[in-house]
Amino acid sequence: MFKVRCSMFSALMKRLLPCLLLAASCAFAGDFSGPLGLQLYSLRETIKSDPVAALDQARAFGFKTAELYSSLPVEPEKLKPLLAERGLTAVSGHFDYNGMKKDLGAAVAAAQTLGLKYAGCAWIPHEVGNFGSADVQRAAADFHTFGAAFQKAGIQFFYHVHGYEFRPVVEGMTATFFDELAGATNPELVAFEMDVFWVVLPGADPVQLLEKYPTRWQLMHLKDIRKGARTGVFTGKAPLTDDVALGTGMVDWPTLLRTAARVGVKYYFIEDESPTVLDQIPVSLKYLESLR
Repeated sequence: MFKVRCSMFSALMKRLLPCLLLAASCAFAGDFSGPLGLQLYSLRETIKSDPVAALDQARAFGFKTAELYSSLPVEPEKLKPLLAERGLTAVSGHFDYNGMKKDLGAAVAAAQTLGLKYAGCAWIPHEVGNFGSADVQRAAADFHTFGAAFQKAGIQFFYHVHGYEFRPVVEGMTATFFDELAGATNPELVAFEMDVFWVVLPGADPVQLLEKYPTRWQLMHLKDIRKGARTGVFTGKAPLTDDVALGTGMVDWPTLLRTAARVGVKYYFIEDESPTVLDQIPVSLKYLESLR
């Protein structure tokens, strides 16, 4: 077993050797200063079979901070030392909406154990394709409950947008259900995480959103979308192949990141959901390193 694991690790390190040359990229020689982390969902396939190898992979890419996702198969008490041994710090984590409804105390305790600064969720349960005002009001009430509980523990609650919130409230009008959600939530209890892919997919403008709600966006997922990909989609679903390396898609990153820095986004995370994540992350890091 030891020989097999060593062989797997050697193969992994051989593949990631070019990434080691980019290890300093999270400090950045260009204008983009981060701080940049990795949403570990990017490595979900490796995590399913070998969580330790996935953390080694994150370290080999050069990341020092990470964001966790709700179905990680490692208990918080075991995960924190595994991260620390690799020089990784989890600053943010996603939790399941229904899980928090069922046992909010357990979610808060897990976030405390992991030492998180931010805890949030990335999906509001709803009838697919029919997210509306009733869902907004229900989520706003729940978010206030979640936010108050996390706030008592010194942790900021957030909601990660996922595309379906940007459907217009009235067809042909500019106001969206995200506008309703932002207006219905207390900024002290509910921050937002912008996933750039899920903003562009429904046809929203991430720069305009940053400028419209400048104090709400505290976290950001850096995720590009393939040139020519279908937009105007409000399902929160898209082909994984539409997720492309930063700088190769349709997002104007210099303008977006300049605006994000100006409005005070505090943490950035690469999230790559593509089938070619191991090849794309080095390309994304190199792009950010060269960005002016």
